[in-house]
Amino acid sequence: MKYIKRGTKAQLELSFGMIVSIILIIIFISFSFYAIKKFLSLGDSTVIAKFKENLQNDVNRLWQGSQGVWSPASGYALPKAIEYVCFVDFSKDAKGNKKDFYIKLKQVYFGGSENLVFYPVGSGEGLDALTITHLDIEKITSVNNPYCIENKNGKVKLTIKKEFGENLITITG
Repeated sequence: MKYIKRGTKAQLELSFGMIVSIILIIIFISFSFYAIKKFLSLGDSTVIAKFKENLQNDVNRLWQGSQGVWSPASGYALPKAIEYVCFVDFSKDAKGNKKDFYIKLKQVYFGGSENLVFYPVGSGEGLDALTITHLDIEKITSVNNPYCIENKNGKVKLTIKKEFGENLITITG
């Protein structure tokens, strides 16, 4: 009598099919998490770009006038990953209580024209160093270079002002 082995090949194919299915599921889930992470970081980049646009518009509005003070009641929105908004004059030496910030910022951002940077390094999602025009950066950083303002719960409170007879804008926190 001859014995016929049944199902051995079918069991092997089922196991191989299950393994491939599990690997594909893992790949799809990994890709989904990656896509969600990129989508959320795009949202942070948009918030940072809007911050720069709003700040520059407010500075321009005051710069065109003879004098004034502006401080948005709710503050400027930024992602919570950004701990500080720092105004910095890279052409001068570090002064004040944030000297350690200056060293880290200068190593990464020094390009010449940047006067606003985000701390910690890399928290700006690619928009880490910005140039805001019409600022009196020497006056802003006269005591503390960099002059940093804390981001509290995603809001930065800035006061923008121009005194009568001055050509440039100063910012305080």
